[in-house]
Amino acid sequence: MKTRLIKSSLLFLIIFFPSLTHAQLEKAEFQASGLTCSLCSNAINKALKTIPFIEAVNTDLNKNIFQITFKKNVIIDIDLIKKKVEDAGFSIAKFWIIENLHDLKIENDQHALIDGTYFHFMHVKSQTLNGENRLQIIDKDFVAAKEFKKYSAYTSMPCYQTGMMSDCCKSHGSRVSPARIYHVTI
Repeated sequence: MKTRLIKSSLLFLIIFFPSLTHAQLEKAEFQASGLTCSLCSNAINKALKTIPFIEAVNTDLNKNIFQITFKKNVIIDIDLIKKKVEDAGFSIAKFWIIENLHDLKIENDQHALIDGTYFHFMHVKSQTLNGENRLQIIDKDFVAAKEFKKYSAYTSMPCYQTGMMSDCCKSHGSRVSPARIYHVTI
């Protein structure tokens, strides 16, 4: 029984985590929707500055783009950023994370563990990522509904609909504790 469990665990790691890398999430950018004036952007800025892992926020009012710099060596909660924007009365139209990656081999429709966070690469070419990379999060509520539906055609894995890593594992007969997975494209 133990041998079977070990074999299935190893198979799970080979299938779902072909790429494991250590990287530091340094920055993020997002485009907000629903803004009508500079007071709107000020509300978002104030909300974001209450998040302990954010070091600085810069705003481009012409494009409604918010640039976030994160503190070093802290855990980043991307969903908390989205929640704070929504709590301020707005929504996210597009969201990008900027990762400094080292020899990360990616494949289309494959998962990668980067600095403790699960990512599912969708609609990408096989390649090795090095240096600073801008990854767009394409999960529900991080893109428009029409764009989310478009990306749904690029995977049959259930984690894209739920945002939970465990849902992909269940569909392949493996077990993993529930964990958030972000779906990204380049």
